[in-house]
Amino acid sequence: MALLLAMVFPRFLPSEDTKALSFSEFMTAVQTDQVKTVDMNNQTFTLSGELKDGTKFHSTATQNFPSTDEAALMKQHGVNFNPKTPSSNWLMSWATLLLPMLLLIGFFVWMQRRAAGQMGNVMSIGRSRAKAYTTDRPSTTFADIAGYQGVKQEITEVVDFLKMPERFREIGARVPKGILLVGPPGTGKTLFARAVAGEAGVGFLSVTGSDFMEMFVGVGASRVRDLFQQARKMGRAIIFIDEIDSIGRKRGAGLGGGHDEREQTLNQMLAEMDGFETSEGIVILAATNRPDILDPALLRPGRFDRQIVVPLPEADERLAILKVHSRDKRMGPDVDLEVMAKATPGMSGADLANLVNEAALFAVRRGSKQIERIDFENARDRVVMGARRESLVLTGEEKRATAIHEGGHAILTAVLPHADQLHKVTILPRGMALGVTWSLPEERHTYSKEYFEDMICRAMGGRVAEKLVFGHLNSGAANDLEQATGIARRMVREWGMSDRVGPMAWSGHQQVFLGEDLMTQGREYSDETAKLIDDEISRILHEQETRATELLDRHRPALEEVAALLLERETIEGADVARVLQGSFGDTRIPAGDEA
Repeated sequence: MALLLAMVFPRFLPSEDTKALSFSEFMTAVQTDQVKTVDMNNQTFTLSGELKDGTKFHSTATQNFPSTDEAALMKQHGVNFNPKTPSSNWLMSWATLLLPMLLLIGFFVWMQRRAAGQMGNVMSIGRSRAKAYTTDRPSTTFADIAGYQGVKQEITEVVDFLKMPERFREIGARVPKGILLVGPPGTGKTLFARAVAGEAGVGFLSVTGSDFMEMFVGVGASRVRDLFQQARKMGRAIIFIDEIDSIGRKRGAGLGGGHDEREQTLNQMLAEMDGFETSEGIVILAATNRPDILDPALLRPGRFDRQIVVPLPEADERLAILKVHSRDKRMGPDVDLEVMAKATPGMSGADLANLVNEAALFAVRRGSKQIERIDFENARDRVVMGARRESLVLTGEEKRATAIHEGGHAILTAVLPHADQLHKVTILPRGMALGVTWSLPEERHTYSKEYFEDMICRAMGGRVAEKLVFGHLNSGAANDLEQATGIARRMVREWGMSDRVGPMAWSGHQQVFLGEDLMTQGREYSDETAKLIDDEISRILHEQETRATELLDRHRPALEEVAALLLERETIEGADVARVLQGSFGDTRIPAGDEA
């Protein structure tokens, strides 16, 4: 670097102001007695000097300068001529030799460091990628988790053991080595694991199942060994493995052989779980939403011998979750979180968090400084039914067909005795649908045969309404037919709701990746039974279509009026449909004043 500066820096030094003269002008100045001194570089033939008035100048001479006549002329006019041959610059001479050598040495140093870095990466590829948290982290506790009191009580035993292990040793009790958190996506399984570590105040190692998998053979097993070694060094600690199903699937099944990398990783994990005692203060928590595909050896006593189900939240728990996610947001006075909790059945904690955030985004788009009820309504519509398709423009005929279709769904939802409560009907295109009839399912855990029959009849409402009004069918009922056929198939095959088939159940065809052997896949019943199942599915569908036709034919005036309201307003509430039916027949099960 110093060498380069010495070579380059002088070029950028400021030079004195000099006057540039051509060679002819220089010779003219000599003839007119203006030149005082001249210095010439014999190598570059550049001239520099001073005029008699003190002006500095520079010029360039010809290669044969000075000739005899030019030398005599300068002597005659008293010019002090000084030809010079500059000595060679030793720095530049050495630079031409040293610079290539320095570049070559630098290249070899860079290659050596790169090779050392790659070798370090190769040597560390078998190390665990678990994220370690100290006793100060995570700071999450059970107080940060809204609802789920039953899950908290069940998992508190692990916290007590990590805090006071001597109490369990005195009585001879053994705490489970592994606890498996099972539940749908978004219910907070990972949050519970962090809360256990936060409550117990112990070390926390977090890793996902995919972190064990690598293209190199044996890497997964090596990372499992390193993970448990880290936990033992921490003393009392919690190992949390998220998405354990990625490495814990059944062995010896599916398309993979018995020697693939995933199965070797699972074998190493089973060996490590058998290799430590609960007295060491190490507890393994794992989370999955697919417990049915886990290897039986992983779930036996002594390994993951306890499963804690983290279900979707109930109405009270949804209210608590909404309050947690609304704490740092500016809420309007008309927002009723209790009503919103009742109107969001089936939503997980992650869904509710997204709902509150979507409501805040809608408020910003409106230019409001607080979140109001209309924002929550729009956010719920977007989450449940999809974003509104502003660019899609329906023709008048398509719009009327959509209104009749959704009106058929709405009328049947309102009059069927076991159907869910009608909430809203719209013919505004949302998601992939041209219109949506939205009902609010009640909190229930078992469903009757009559409920499923009403669901199929309701699904047939759009198709039947179009056939009654227009006398022909179109493709708009494709999704309805798919939903109705799926329900009827499960009624016959799985739930034993067919008198002809009887109390028999056949599960759906499992995929190979779920752990079933490809060669053993086959139908569990004879051709005669298959025909009987098909006949029963067809019978259920035709019966409910006939039922839907009779009901809509009876309520034809109400259907036309509901369709007219949809064409006028584009979106109507369930109470509007109730008032239409009460005005026509007075036999709807929805009170006229209910705003659903």
